[in-house]
Amino acid sequence: MNSGKNSSKNSSNNSGATVKVRQTGSPLRRHHDQRETLVGLKLNKIGRVAELVDSPQTRGMIAKVAHLVEVVEE
Repeated sequence: MNSGKNSSKNSSNNSGATVKVRQTGSPLRRHHDQRETLVGLKLNKIGRVAELVDSPQTRGMIAKVAHLVEVVEE
């Protein structure tokens, strides 16, 4: 069952477009869903950088926590 999910992820990875995001703010005193969004972006500590596939879903997650992250590279 996971192999089907991985194959769809791999097809979107082939586009080559990535975005680097750095966490700049703390999720303390924020809504729980913002903390979950940071974890979904592979961020959980201030200063950590994650390189993610540039997709509408990723851009939406970045927009949701824009006050806690910054885009380093596109």
